[in-house]
Amino acid sequence: MQRIISYLTLVLSVIMSINVKAQQDSSGSNFVRVDLQKKIAPMKPIWAWFGYDEPNYTYMKDGKKLLSELADLSPVPVYVRTHSLLVSGDGTAALKWGSTNAYTEDENGNPIYDWTIIDRIFDTYIQRGMKPLAQIGFMPEDLSSNNPKPYRHHWKPGDPYSDIITGWAYPPKDYNKWRELIYQWVKHAVARYGKEEVESWYWEVWNEPNGYYWKAGQDEFFKLYDYAADGVKRALPTARIGGPNIAGTSSKGAIEWMNNFINHCISGVNYATGKKGSPLDALLFHAKGSPKLVDGVVHMNMAPQMRDIATGFRIASFYPETKHLPLIIGESDPEGCAACGMATNPENAYRNGTMYSSYTAASFARKYLLADRANVNFLGAVSWSFEFENQPWFYGFRDLATNGVDKPVLNVFRMFGMMRGDRILAESNRMYPLETVLDSSICGAQTDIGAMATKEANAAAVMVWNYHDVDKQGPAEMVHVVMDHVPVKSARLTIYLIDDENSNSYVLWKKMGSPQKPTQEQIAKLEQAGQLACVSSKLIQINAGKTEIPLQLKRQAVALVKLDW
Repeated sequence: MQRIISYLTLVLSVIMSINVKAQQDSSGSNFVRVDLQKKIAPMKPIWAWFGYDEPNYTYMKDGKKLLSELADLSPVPVYVRTHSLLVSGDGTAALKWGSTNAYTEDENGNPIYDWTIIDRIFDTYIQRGMKPLAQIGFMPEDLSSNNPKPYRHHWKPGDPYSDIITGWAYPPKDYNKWRELIYQWVKHAVARYGKEEVESWYWEVWNEPNGYYWKAGQDEFFKLYDYAADGVKRALPTARIGGPNIAGTSSKGAIEWMNNFINHCISGVNYATGKKGSPLDALLFHAKGSPKLVDGVVHMNMAPQMRDIATGFRIASFYPETKHLPLIIGESDPEGCAACGMATNPENAYRNGTMYSSYTAASFARKYLLADRANVNFLGAVSWSFEFENQPWFYGFRDLATNGVDKPVLNVFRMFGMMRGDRILAESNRMYPLETVLDSSICGAQTDIGAMATKEANAAAVMVWNYHDVDKQGPAEMVHVVMDHVPVKSARLTIYLIDDENSNSYVLWKKMGSPQKPTQEQIAKLEQAGQLACVSSKLIQINAGKTEIPLQLKRQAVALVKLDW
């Protein structure tokens, strides 16, 4: 009888719970509940990592300005990754191209090292307190095993992506010269910046060897890695090196590549030394979403990006030798080609406005959840998004700023920069479950009103967003942010907002008539509109450790609610 009563009690409680949820849903009440006493984990700044194809933009006018902004918004050193650091050329910048001319040979085949341009790039980082995620690649012209010309490409948006593949994508003709080049580079870096500084960097070999970027097989890549790692460690035994920055991590071929690479590093015969295994101090892989155009409207798709991340975490967790290694998502983005603008790729029209910013908030929150679930050492997710120097205004590149004017997406990172201390429990009755996002992204009848929160000694912050895959605006919805166990009787409440009216240079630019040659006065107004907008700041009273903050959130809006005491 007692068991029957217990069962009936359980059934009744479930029914009541369903009824309560139904009442909440039908009433349209949206709640975010934050408990300042329920710590999840330290707030790792996994977002403070950025990258781009074109290394020579680094020291150009708008490049230096944006790097300064990125350094200023982060409480920790920002890591920067860029392609083509060893490519031959005169340093002229172009889309999906860059060069440093670090290595050439004289008429007798003797190496000539020239670190002038690489120094200019790395100096720009170091002067701002930033750190290189130094990519060892690509192949210098005089060292490439591929003889046909031209070496340099002249790709432009709309051209076949394969046009970028020239002699820089091939193995070296002499692996000892390749190893010596890497040894000399790291040795020079230590001499210029100091052993302690270079020890804080990460080095990584090549990029997406299972894709366009490597014109050879798997074993040849392992050989490339072994010789490069041997050069790095010979110059600085305490340097940290990793790979393989695989593309499409959740695909069958990429999974095979990742496992084979890890097994080679654990127990394979090292091509450079003949010994067992190869150095592996960090594991890197890529994660990309897949937007498409449906009846002229962009539909995002976060699911492939999240599945790539989940797969990378799962592979790392499988091996005792890698389960605790730092994991770096070398590129983590809504899709694949930063330099493919919306004129040639209309599915990329999300990039200028609040679709990109709200996607960024919603996706980074899920990256933290995936790391929690996998219990891995997740170090960073590189947003492959920077700026494109001397290009049309708001062309629809995947960038953080255009012509020195910040886009809405950059303000999400400014919000992240204010989220410090520990991540704490934040629950929303409108946030899509992680499994749903992994399976089918965020495309149901309702939008995703989600949240994540942090607490430090004298402050708490809650990021709240209203996101959906379908790129359209929508009216504001009321969201009640309830914070429990606030340890003071009064605090300053500050609310920052990104939407179609706030922190949004793109909307203002369109209101100006979309000028491609804005006046200095217009540029000044655009720069101001590109900053993070504070929409409210006031002292509030806290009753019995609890406060409720009403938020009006439009579709594609992101808010940061901050309490300071």
